Amino acid sequence: MTAPADPGDRLIDRVVEVSTRDPRVVAVFEGGSRARGEADEHSDVDITIVADDGSLDDLRTGKDAFVRSIGNALFVEDFGIADMAFAIFDDGSELELHLHRVSDLDSIQAGRHRVLLDPHDVLAGRVFPSAAPDADARSQQLREVLMWFWHDLGHFTTAIARDQLWWAAGQLEQLRNSCVNLVRLEGGGEAEEEPYWKLDLEVATDPLEPLRSTFVPIERDALIAAGREVLAFFRAHGLAAALANDLPYPAELDALVGGRLDELT
Repeated sequence: MTAPADPGDRLIDRVVEVSTRDPRVVAVFEGGSRARGEADEHSDVDITIVADDGSLDDLRTGKDAFVRSIGNALFVEDFGIADMAFAIFDDGSELELHLHRVSDLDSIQAGRHRVLLDPHDVLAGRVFPSAAPDADARSQQLREVLMWFWHDLGHFTTAIARDQLWWAAGQLEQLRNSCVNLVRLEGGGEAEEEPYWKLDLEVATDPLEPLRSTFVPIERDALIAAGREVLAFFRAHGLAAALANDLPYPAELDALVGGRLDELT
């Protein structure tokens, strides 16, 4: 039988082969864009390993070795997330690995999936809901965005005042990130550590059009003008979001910290 040409398909085959030999693994399924039929040549492979209840901790501890048994991984990292791993293999395929114990199947929010290995039929007939934004989490995220913006704006103004323009440019990006997350939250989504992550697919981006003009050269006058545009954007969207979600808008911070930028020459 001829091996699949697609690196993602080859990666799937290797995951199933390794998992079949591993007594800790109860089942394996694929999720993400490939399972939804939305993948392209740039998509990674999203795999969930369902472990025997008594073996999950061992799999977590041996996560790096498990991933490297799949193929020649040039990169393996979990970024401190116990039940996940991210890998890039030498053939260009990329893996996002999730670990769950079999008794926790009801808690999985994977959406559409494709069963790859299930000798004990633990996945038979199972439907996983798609992850939905949590209202309490979104409210807390909005509180954080409404407050943290002023911390970053203070740094931006200080950087400009000290003529430290590279620092100011970096702070301007942080301010834009807050604006992008505001638009995410206004659109019913959640704030992200990487605000631009798949942004075009997740929210209507038309509200962000006024921010196009804030991508400017690292020059004092241009940065000040861009900072004021970002501040005006945040004031409008932040106040609207606060009112819509019955949260206080930090008007005193706005007057104090925003006023410093307004006074810059």
